[in-house]
Amino acid sequence: MENNKKTKEEQQLSAADVERMEILLKSRLKTGTQLTINSETGDLNEINELRELIGTPFENPDEKYNLYYRGIRKLLLDHLPKGNDNKEMREIIYDEKNIFLNQGKRKSDNNGIRKSDGRMTYQPLMNELLEIIVKWVADSQNPFDLYRELYDLNERHGYGHEEYDPSVKAVAQAMLNISRK
Repeated sequence: MENNKKTKEEQQLSAADVERMEILLKSRLKTGTQLTINSETGDLNEINELRELIGTPFENPDEKYNLYYRGIRKLLLDHLPKGNDNKEMREIIYDEKNIFLNQGKRKSDNNGIRKSDGRMTYQPLMNELLEIIVKWVADSQNPFDLYRELYDLNERHGYGHEEYDPSVKAVAQAMLNISRK
């Protein structure tokens, strides 16, 4: 009698329902794979997500080294004003750069220690920063313009800025005001 019930239920399923059931059963057979439907042909394709994930290099240490040391750092060292008279201005610019690379971590949050290292940030962040610096070198090489770009970059990402003592804060604000003229 139970066999009769199953056959009646099976008879009530349409061809489309049977196809859906087969697809659902196939999708549960293997873990780490995903079934997709090709929009052009309508065929089912199986994607091994784990193989693709493992085969994709997320971060390339050599590229990160080049981006940071031969790109970002070298351009800043070469094109920011040198000497003791400009040290405070350079430090303010470096602070904005480091806040961005460290995704908002500031030294002022932890009594002078950032607790993060910008050299180990994500490559897309390094690329974004390098583009800004390269554009600055090509356009103006005015340190106030670079400060404004980095300041605005941190604003767009909602990272905030370093909190300085009143004298350094006045210098940072003056740099920002000069760049906007």
